[in-house]
Amino acid sequence: MLDQEKLYSMKLNFFKNRLSTVGHWIATTLFCVSAIAFVWQGAPFSNNTAIAASTASLVAAADVGDKVVEKTSEDAGRAKNFIEDTADKVKRTANKNTAKVDRATDDGSLIERKAKSDRATIEKRADEDAARTKKAVDNTKNLVERTVDGIKDALSD
Repeated sequence: MLDQEKLYSMKLNFFKNRLSTVGHWIATTLFCVSAIAFVWQGAPFSNNTAIAASTASLVAAADVGDKVVEKTSEDAGRAKNFIEDTADKVKRTANKNTAKVDRATDDGSLIERKAKSDRATIEKRADEDAARTKKAVDNTKNLVERTVDGIKDALSD
C-alpha cells in the first residue's frame, strides 16, 4: 500500500514539473509576442519630423558631444586622483598602526609580526582596489566617449 502512495506521489511530481515547464514556456512566449507587438505598433506612430534636421543643429550637437567628451575625460582624471589619494590614506593608516604596535611590543613578537603582515596585506589590497576602480572609471569614460561618437556619427549621416 505504501509503495502505491509513493508511486502516485511521484506521478504527481512528474506532472507538476512538466506543467511548470510548459507554463514557463507559455509565459516566455507570451511576453516575447507582446514585446514584438508593442514595438511594431509604436513604429508607425513615431514622430518623424525630427529626421530632417538642419545643419546648424548638427553642428551644435557635435559641439555638445565634444564638450561631453572633454568633461568626461576631466572628471575621470579627478576620479582617478581621488582613488589614488584614498589608497595612499589607507596605506598611511596601516603604517601608523604598525608603528604603534612596533613601539608597544618587544622586538620580534608575534603581535608585531602579525601587524606587519596585516600592513602588507592592507597595502596590497589598497593597490588592487585602486587599480580595479581606476579600470572601472576608464571603462565608463570609454563607454561614454563611444556613445557620444556613435551619436555624432548617426547625426552626421
